[in-house]
Amino acid sequence: MSTTYKNVFKQGAISSTFIAESIAKHQSKTNIGAHNIFLGQVREDVVDDKKVAAIEYTAYEDMANKKFHDIREATFEKFNLTCMHIYHSLGKVKSGEICLFVFVSSPRRKEVFKALEYVVEAIKADVPVFGKEIFEDESSQWKVNS
Repeated sequence: MSTTYKNVFKQGAISSTFIAESIAKHQSKTNIGAHNIFLGQVREDVVDDKKVAAIEYTAYEDMANKKFHDIREATFEKFNLTCMHIYHSLGKVKSGEICLFVFVSSPRRKEVFKALEYVVEAIKADVPVFGKEIFEDESSQWKVNS
């Protein structure tokens, strides 16, 4: 029997409206003492004298959603969290736009700092999401994680 995992992918950039609405849902929860947010943004890097205009993200979606689920479960086991949201872009995301949104909440501030770093490092190390850098001249190359 196969398990269906939450789809954490958003097509294109993750909008500031989506981020704000996700955060606002937690304002009335009185058991939360701290929130921490990580926003991964596409950098306008220069690679071989060419400026990055966008990154096109692809993933093995089923495998990636399972990895995101596993990271979420491990994080809840390791830290005293109230909630966590993870969203990652698929498709083309322009320089300056958000491609990764991680939001954690806890009764205590120290937990959110440690948990957020743990989650982001686990995503970078374990989730099969790949980025193709698209340059201003429309040439491209696969991104090296950094």
